[in-house]
Amino acid sequence: MIVAISVALLLLAGFGVAVYLAGSPRDAYGMLRYAVWQMSSGEVQAGGRAPDAEVMALDGTTRFRLHERLNGRPLVLVFGSYT
Repeated sequence: MIVAISVALLLLAGFGVAVYLAGSPRDAYGMLRYAVWQMSSGEVQAGGRAPDAEVMALDGTTRFRLHERLNGRPLVLVFGSYT
């Protein structure tokens, strides 16, 4: 019984930390449900070459590969909200 209570308290504390890091319980749930399972350490370094990937254009239908559009120019990725 004590072991079950200890495990429950540890899980609750872990979720509390996730809520603190994510900002809200809903975001923490989404992070735990989707993001954690897909996280991996990559080889991308600042100043390094961008990995080639297929991306969708702003029109929402056209797909292209990064190497087709870069032509030796730098690639800058901006992640953020402008709302």
